[in-house]
Amino acid sequence: MPVTLLPATEQLAMLRRRAIAPLELAEEHIAQIKRLNPTLNALVDFDAERVRAQAANARPGLLSGLPVTVKSSIAVKGYRCEIGSTLNKWPKPGSIPEKNAILVDRLIEASAVILGTTNCPEFLMAYETENLLYGSTRNPWNPDYTPGGSSGGEAAAIAAGMSAGGLGSDSGGSMREPAHFTGICALKPTAGRFPAAGHLPPCLGPFSFLGSIGPMARTVGDLALLFQTLSGQDPTDPNSAPAVHRIVSLDDAKRVPIGWFEDDGLVPVTAETRVAVQQAVRALERQGFTLKPFRPEALEAARKLWWTFFVQCGAMLYAPTIRGHEDELSPTFRDFLDIARAEAPLTADSLLDEWVESDKVRGWLLEEMREFPILLCPVCSIPAFRPFERSWKVEGQTVAYLDAMRYTQWFNLLGGPAAVVPVSRSTEGLPIGVQIAGRPFADELVLAIAAAVESEFGYQPPPMAL
Repeated sequence: MPVTLLPATEQLAMLRRRAIAPLELAEEHIAQIKRLNPTLNALVDFDAERVRAQAANARPGLLSGLPVTVKSSIAVKGYRCEIGSTLNKWPKPGSIPEKNAILVDRLIEASAVILGTTNCPEFLMAYETENLLYGSTRNPWNPDYTPGGSSGGEAAAIAAGMSAGGLGSDSGGSMREPAHFTGICALKPTAGRFPAAGHLPPCLGPFSFLGSIGPMARTVGDLALLFQTLSGQDPTDPNSAPAVHRIVSLDDAKRVPIGWFEDDGLVPVTAETRVAVQQAVRALERQGFTLKPFRPEALEAARKLWWTFFVQCGAMLYAPTIRGHEDELSPTFRDFLDIARAEAPLTADSLLDEWVESDKVRGWLLEEMREFPILLCPVCSIPAFRPFERSWKVEGQTVAYLDAMRYTQWFNLLGGPAAVVPVSRSTEGLPIGVQIAGRPFADELVLAIAAAVESEFGYQPPPMAL
């Protein structure tokens, strides 16, 4: 296995025992980027000399020279942070941040090497990665397919060994969908466990609980490494709790009942997706976990509220930015606006009603999860799709674009942790993952159960990466 495809934990172990120097490891990643990025279009701000300078000065630390990437909606001082929009195109003011996001500072303090920033759809509002600035990012399993969005560039880079791991963000599945599409792992943390300061657009209003910055990597162990290194309260963030990192053993995890379901009873999933969920269930049962079929009744109510906050409020938040510039917007963002504008406009009264209802539905979902604090389910109705596809036939039913992605949206409304682990592949050879979701602040438990699933499945490198 090439060193660039090894787990981040193994690369870190090599760095610590001096089996490889930071500059040597950086050179391996630089070579992989130069070989594959012209095809995949995952990194959008990459400078090999800047990487070499960081690696040459790397010092021992929690990450000791580990090469990582950052989604280009998260501020990295000196790197373009255009959020995939020509409206932010360099050299416009603000297109290159003057200071780092808190999490980027933590990466640097841990002695990580920042390889560059990765592509995203315009203003992050799509489940594929395409924009007028840099074009489409491609899936390393088959470049005819998308790696998903909005953290699609990050997922493609990690899956192809161009990065050991990194940071994405997720308000509606934006890390989990790409992880599922590219065969890697991701964790949407509990809102507030990863500081959100420095994310663009800001995680404010409804996005303070819908959205999270989080880790993406090839293995669950790598997610745990990044989670332990980077999580922690931001004392200036009113949504950031003083949660202390805790160790959850395998025996501890086995004491927690897990509810599982193959679909939500409304939108079907592919037969191969059902099989992947069943395989994960059987794997956990073999290891001594207790699992029972269980599907919360609050899911559809949670999805409808997510729609209000993400789709309708999202369009409202961007309205001042895009006013007078609609002819400069990408096709994917115009699609998003069309979907949002098809809904009746929100009034102050209706928005207040929905805000109150969201607390009721979150409480309802938490009550249902008292019996099963962990849920195992699909990530998506389908595996990766071709760019600009917007509906699919699944089990004889036409499934629309946002409906296919609903399996992640519930847990953004809840605000709790949810991880994705690769399990199998479709008949087209595309990855299929499963999702493990938990109650708020059960991040370590979710990771422990995800690791147990991974022990029988897990990351496989796409052939083009070898």
